[in-house]
Amino acid sequence: MKNIVVLISGQGSNLQALIDACNDGRINARISAVFSNKAQAYGLERAREAGIPAHALDPAGYPDRDAFDQALAQQIDAAQPDLVVLAGYMRILSPRFVQHYAGRMLNIHPSLLPKYPGLHTHRQAIGNGDEEHGTSVHFVTDELDGGPVILQAKVPIFPQDSEEEVIERVQAQEHAIYPLVVSWFIDGRLQMRDNAAWLDGERLPLQGYAAD
Repeated sequence: MKNIVVLISGQGSNLQALIDACNDGRINARISAVFSNKAQAYGLERAREAGIPAHALDPAGYPDRDAFDQALAQQIDAAQPDLVVLAGYMRILSPRFVQHYAGRMLNIHPSLLPKYPGLHTHRQAIGNGDEEHGTSVHFVTDELDGGPVILQAKVPIFPQDSEEEVIERVQAQEHAIYPLVVSWFIDGRLQMRDNAAWLDGERLPLQGYAAD
């Protein structure tokens, strides 16, 4: 049984989607640990309720980002991960940390990358009058929200939408596509090569996998 380690900072709704997918066999792996940079993150409670070891590391206890990431990596490695999954983890990762997990770390970002890297993506999409928005699962590289895209899901933005309505619509898609992509990786179908995502031996286009 392969091991997944999940990093969170908040509510952990994508973590819950992954827990459910592992429990019902859509992902042929187990979540061996969950880590957060915030002790009050509700996602830690979700992990504990599922019987998953849950840990919080306070960045304030370390002299710099590199020292914190080094301590975090040591604890992650103790859980023997085949895959590290960022699920709403709101810290920028040090280059050494990213390199340590190169090719086996995924992130989900609430925009149609390369549009709107960083924060407040929904607000930007609404403010710019976009008619569609969405979410992207990608491999993690040194570039913020810039690693190879694996899969995107699009949602419409209607003229009267509030930011909360758009968030809810995007999260519904996140909870569907993130477990799917994780399962591809766990099953050996997905890998990163030559700074690109490959699925079933085929190099994916820049926007990731798209069914006909």
